Amino acid sequence: MENFEVCVRAIIRQRGKILICQHKEKGYYFFPGGHVNFGESIKDAFLREIREELNIAVKNFLFIGMVDNIYEEEGQKHHEINFVFDTKVVGVPKSKVIEEAKKNHIGFILFDKKRSSKEKVLPIALQKAILKWLKDKKFFWASQIYNKTIFNQI
Repeated sequence: MENFEVCVRAIIRQRGKILICQHKEKGYYFFPGGHVNFGESIKDAFLREIREELNIAVKNFLFIGMVDNIYEEEGQKHHEINFVFDTKVVGVPKSKVIEEAKKNHIGFILFDKKRSSKEKVLPIALQKAILKWLKDKKFFWASQIYNKTIFNQI
């Protein structure tokens, strides 16, 4: 079976660190956000996902790039388009690890830039694009097709 998904992702920075999610059961890392529901606008999906996952208010957000990701997981093929936003929020706890999340299968950690580049944050194309964006603040698009990354910048 093949799945096509539209997703929104938040880049939330605090004191030089980036907020990262961890799937508690599977162990992998990813950027906060999630799926756009059919008939839902990108903006509404973004605000909903941040509210559901973190229970925090978004002060403002800016579209900074897009990542196309094709991968296989548990025998199923997926193709997702990720709309990525630099996000200013109100109410992010100052502790290193956010203890309570509304979805108990997800944990939240603030990574510094060094750890952000060492850990595997999925999709890898998005991780690379964000690390570059943090340096130059240029709009980006990238594609990852079965672990092969293609990166471009506008």
